[in-house]
Amino acid sequence: MAHEASQPATAHPGAPLKGETAVPGDKSISHRALMFGGLAVGETRVTGLLEGEDVLRTAAAMRQMGAEIVKDPDGTWRARGRGVGALVEPADVLDLGNAGTGARLLMGLIAAHPIFAVFTGDASLRRRPMGRVTAPLQKMGARFEHRGAAEGKVLLPLAVIGARDPLPIDYALPVASAQVKSAVLLAGLNAPGKTTTIEKERTRDHTERMLRHFGADVAVATENGLTRATVTGRPELVGRDVIVPGDPSSAAFPLVAGLIVPGSDVTVRGVGLNPLRTGLFQTLREMGATLDVAGRRDQAGEEVGDLNARFSALKGVEVPASRAPSMIDEYPILAVAAACAAGRTVMRGLHELRVKESDRLSAVARGLAACGVSATIDGDDLIVEGCGGPPPGQKPGDAPIAANLDHRIAMSFLVMGLAAKAPVAVDDVATIATSFPDFLALMRRLGGTIR
Repeated sequence: MAHEASQPATAHPGAPLKGETAVPGDKSISHRALMFGGLAVGETRVTGLLEGEDVLRTAAAMRQMGAEIVKDPDGTWRARGRGVGALVEPADVLDLGNAGTGARLLMGLIAAHPIFAVFTGDASLRRRPMGRVTAPLQKMGARFEHRGAAEGKVLLPLAVIGARDPLPIDYALPVASAQVKSAVLLAGLNAPGKTTTIEKERTRDHTERMLRHFGADVAVATENGLTRATVTGRPELVGRDVIVPGDPSSAAFPLVAGLIVPGSDVTVRGVGLNPLRTGLFQTLREMGATLDVAGRRDQAGEEVGDLNARFSALKGVEVPASRAPSMIDEYPILAVAAACAAGRTVMRGLHELRVKESDRLSAVARGLAACGVSATIDGDDLIVEGCGGPPPGQKPGDAPIAANLDHRIAMSFLVMGLAAKAPVAVDDVATIATSFPDFLALMRRLGGTIR
């Protein structure tokens, strides 16, 4: 498996961060662009694709199922698909590495095709629960064999036996999860009639937006507090050009660094501003952040803009549980901002953090404590007592922060080290390549000291 050799790194406090930069393409949109391009008739051209490990695993899996996916010398990716319903059975295991989005969405695609496929992944992905995805897909006619059944769990390695005659369903999501919603809608592409997902809390809607871009009939309506997304099955998806915006989850790291390192002024160009992805930016502004947007524009149905962050005196706030779906991946870096703020920050309803690449809730609390910041977990809430300025950082001789094979934990605590009074060491930064291969170099270009 990948990442057998650990790669430690240490971030040191130093000069202000200055400059303009761009971050890798949005991971969620990159996965979908390759999947939909691999289903569509004709050619799909994708620019700005995130070339991290997670997305490259999705590209490899789609090739195994018959799609043509190549990268041109100019960096453009091209996909030629087989049409909805025409995926072929992979001859080998689909190894998704650390890609939870890739694994869960591909299960949805395969579930409605009469083919057999086996999924596996790295040590982190093999610990992540898959039952929330397999449950609705079973209702559509797919069957699954998997590890963990004796303990009542659905874990990788996992075999999918796709439905020969998939059934459309109406499915009320028991948890707020864009991955579950997307898996059901993607299975619905190859089912007759209409497949509907029902959400109490709206989650990111990249699947719905991009399916429309490729020509699918997708209707979204909100009534009585419930949002219904309905896809009409058996469309002919047509190849389209896709410009992938910068990933707001990746932009969060240099932007928060700009807010908490004294004297900093950082601009990140071309960041996706999908309203269901901007909870972090809303929260930072509530904390007093100077965070401005310029050059708003539309790219393939997604709003994009340039964000500027300048050092700000932050204050603690309460973040409601209802905001979690719009910023679930950004809580680790928000916790770092909260550590530098004056007063208490309470982040409510973080149960989903327990089932990400690691138990992020516990990992964040342990890491903050190791850096001299008071942090407690109360049920599914994280409470951070801010330092009102630079946090202490690690004491000489302390063990490095344990990243637990989690790229966002690693990046968050390296940002902490840039703002703290003392350096912060992370035990393994290898998994950063899954989402942000250029992270270390980018932060150094802005003036950060990471060795």
